[in-house]
Amino acid sequence: MQEPSFQLPQLEWIRAFEAAARLGSFTAAARETGLTQPAISQRISQLEAHLGAQLFLRQARTIALSVEGEAWLPHVQAALQELSESSEMLFARDRTHLTFSASQSVIALFLVPRLAEVERVTGASISVQSYVLGGQSATLDEVIQIRYGAGDWPHHYQMPLYDEVLAPVAAPQLLAQGAGQGQGDWTALPRIACTGPRPDWHAYTRAFGLPATPGAEALRFDTFHAALEAAKSGLGVALASLSLCAADLRAGRLVQLGSEVLQHGETYWLLASKRAIRRRQWDALTTTLRQSKV
Repeated sequence: MQEPSFQLPQLEWIRAFEAAARLGSFTAAARETGLTQPAISQRISQLEAHLGAQLFLRQARTIALSVEGEAWLPHVQAALQELSESSEMLFARDRTHLTFSASQSVIALFLVPRLAEVERVTGASISVQSYVLGGQSATLDEVIQIRYGAGDWPHHYQMPLYDEVLAPVAAPQLLAQGAGQGQGDWTALPRIACTGPRPDWHAYTRAFGLPATPGAEALRFDTFHAALEAAKSGLGVALASLSLCAADLRAGRLVQLGSEVLQHGETYWLLASKRAIRRRQWDALTTTLRQSKV
């Protein structure tokens, strides 16, 4: 006689179990799912009866996962995540409008050269918002954000845009002028400072044992874009993000000075909540940004 096949539990029971296990409370699970606490408790009891196993150890005011519950939880969460992502990928409509938020420098140097391709692969119209200096915090809203940091973000979607590498750059005419005055060492040239999240000249010179006093900072800007424009105009040497000035380096508008580059653990991240962009659009967007070269 053939043994009866195992019947899957009802999805509503499984969702109640996952929420309670993740939040550590039947009350918190009820609040998240919009149910009552007795309803959550009842669904978990039905699930335990169906499985023939105790999933929670219940005490007067607390709950804890049993050995069986702790072993099953990661499988439940992986299955629910796969179900959610596949449903969104196959059935959710793309957003027709996407909004990006970034610093003025990233908008000008990274985003604008890629916007036409971003619009094409996402199939959406695009709005771009700039934030002022100090606006590095990223909120969970309906805006796709580009923020500088180490990657400890709460967003569902996140991707580093590039590895941050810093080096001195200057315009060829400044180097020619310095050579004409007998200044063969670039450290004697005037330096351009920039307020922002990246390491500054002090960090760079200290890292490589370079002189800090020659070429003292003659100009200071509050955006990287402005500092780079000043360097291109021959006004001094900028400590630049090589990824953001790659087009100027290739075109010869700027020249990298010396061989010492400063690797930095932080960089710009592309961040979005599920409310800001659909999964298919996110995959198309990130693939495009990884492959793009301006």
